[in-house]
Amino acid sequence: MEHRTAAIVSMGDELTLGQTLDTNSRWLSQRLVEAGIVPVEHVTAPDDLERIAAVLARLAQGVDLIISSGGLGPTADDLTREALARAMGDVLVEDAASVAQIGSWFRSRGREMPVLNRVQALRPARGEAIENRNGTAPGLYGRIGEVHRLEAGATGFCDVFCLPGPPREMQPMFESFVRGRLSPPAGRVVITRVLHTVGIGESDLAMRLGGLMARDRNPLVGTTASGGIVSIRIRYEGSEARNRAEAMVERAAQEAAALGAPHVFGGGTDSLASVVIDKLRRRGERLSVVESCTGGMLGSVITEVAGSSDVFWGGWITYANQTKREQVGVSARLFAETGPADAPGAVSREVAEAMARGGLERSGTDHCLSITGIAGPGGGTEAKPVGTVWIARAWRSAEGIQTEARRFAMGGDRAAVREWSARWALAMLWLGLEGRGEVKLLRQVE
Repeated sequence: MEHRTAAIVSMGDELTLGQTLDTNSRWLSQRLVEAGIVPVEHVTAPDDLERIAAVLARLAQGVDLIISSGGLGPTADDLTREALARAMGDVLVEDAASVAQIGSWFRSRGREMPVLNRVQALRPARGEAIENRNGTAPGLYGRIGEVHRLEAGATGFCDVFCLPGPPREMQPMFESFVRGRLSPPAGRVVITRVLHTVGIGESDLAMRLGGLMARDRNPLVGTTASGGIVSIRIRYEGSEARNRAEAMVERAAQEAAALGAPHVFGGGTDSLASVVIDKLRRRGERLSVVESCTGGMLGSVITEVAGSSDVFWGGWITYANQTKREQVGVSARLFAETGPADAPGAVSREVAEAMARGGLERSGTDHCLSITGIAGPGGGTEAKPVGTVWIARAWRSAEGIQTEARRFAMGGDRAAVREWSARWALAMLWLGLEGRGEVKLLRQVE
């Protein structure tokens, strides 16, 4: 049967409780879209047999394909096998090939297979086991039959592939054993594109995009926001020839980029940090940081990018005023405890610029970013409420060292203030590298 639509299910209490981040669903969705199949629902299910079986039965009424990850381990809370059998109206049987595979996996590591792991060889009697070349948990394939689909006015079966949770096992299994069994409709084309913006709110961006976001358009254009980054998502779905469909998506992307300018900084898997690092690398320039309220978060965001060592020198965490003075040379006269009573204080333009300048001079880099603010929940005043953050950048030019500083009123809790501050520091540097230093950023008040 054809696979027009799909649902993705992630199993585990650790996911429903927020203890672990689900990255499998995103990866699987991308693979399905590449194949021309549209995921229409993501579900996270706890380690509860009745709930998992009910989820599979419900989804099977409305989609042609279900792919799940997780719940195939050897312990009592690994319930995917039994839930699939129940949703199929089937019983579990032991798969001889899986027993041999699991045993071989343990013997190759000088161990005998524990009795507990034998449960991983169970499969629905009318289903199939899928070989796992990278672990002990075979995958499963089964069909949830017509009885469920007829209730929803659909025909045929719903194909179900159950894959292990660890990405190093799940991804190779999908590529080797699942991708080739997908059956997208003949001639159907699905193409997606994403552009990322920074420094503009989602509603403001939507107003700029205007009619481009009409829901009856194809390609369809929408926006999503996360941590200060607003992404423009473009999707074509139809039967046009692929080259024509790609041209349609490209035109929509160009139009969206023009309407979103000057806030569009990248696309696809780009992050603000990766784009900044790439620009610095191409210019042969280096970056340092001086952080106060973010406590090293800016440096962490930068070093998450592979190859950041090409451009990132390092920096200072100057949390205490004394550290600001001793480590990067901020004048004692800028703090009330060591200077005049009316000194501007740690959270000020003067201190932010002195931090950036001091970091630049001591590191010998080409650029330095500094952050000083009040992340909360305490410490705020009427003049400087919680969320007040000053971000400065210093850079070398033909005229000597230059600086700029901006004041922001960051919203949210302590974690949000710190996260936004680190990202907005990179945004300031990106704008400077682009020659757009005059562009105002969201939440900037000065």
